Amino acid sequence: MSARLDNLFNAASRCLGEPDPDRKWNLTRATAAHWRAGHLSTDVKRGASIRRSPGRPPRPVLVSPRQLKARKLTSIEGRAALIHAVAHIELNAINLAWDAIQRFRDMPADFHADWIQVADEEALHFALMRERLQALGYDYGDFPAHDGLWEMAEYTAHDPLVRMALVPRVLEARGLDVTPGMIERLAAVGDQETAARLEVILRDEVGHVAIGSRWFKHLCAERGLDAAQTYVDLVRDTMRGRIRCPLNRPARRQAGFDETELSALEMLCQSTDG
Repeated sequence: MSARLDNLFNAASRCLGEPDPDRKWNLTRATAAHWRAGHLSTDVKRGASIRRSPGRPPRPVLVSPRQLKARKLTSIEGRAALIHAVAHIELNAINLAWDAIQRFRDMPADFHADWIQVADEEALHFALMRERLQALGYDYGDFPAHDGLWEMAEYTAHDPLVRMALVPRVLEARGLDVTPGMIERLAAVGDQETAARLEVILRDEVGHVAIGSRWFKHLCAERGLDAAQTYVDLVRDTMRGRIRCPLNRPARRQAGFDETELSALEMLCQSTDG
């Protein structure tokens, strides 16, 4: 690697800034391999300035979530639209992992190692979904998408504690709730191949949310904050009616949620549903 890219934060910034999905995927896998081989330093002084936004391909067109139409899974187009939505989430999750590394540079080395692992696995998830999309006659970019994940990254850019609370423990945790139902519906229409790929993603995402839980609680302990109360306060103040139930309690417990948090989330669901 070049002198510039033997620094983790510069390599992370490069991965974040790469607009082409194929190159981002390959660069992510290569950077993770370089890290595991011990080729990347974490010298903050040698890191370039923080990149403020990700590189973006010209497609998909980004629209409001309200403009995205639900499609029936009984059609190939409907299944492709669902797969495309998941692929888009996974590509954005690569960006979120690299952004956490290059933005929060003063966090411990274990933090960086955890999010490199996440980036590497999210790249595999994107490849799984894109490959399946192509097998159905479509490709990434063929359907519109929304930018909610990156909007939350911008909202939480000022504080790793807030980032850990609201990205892995709210937005990504929502995947733990909804993915089992997606798997069931796909299996019911005979798409066992896509269902099997989502099983892989669900398994790994439990670990990703658990990493968010670990570092959220670490930061709360450092600051002398009650983790459960801090989490509930952040969710209540930020999400404003966007918490949805039912929760996948077993998966969320595996991912580091405690009973106080789960019960409080369910109360927020009831208050927003009323």
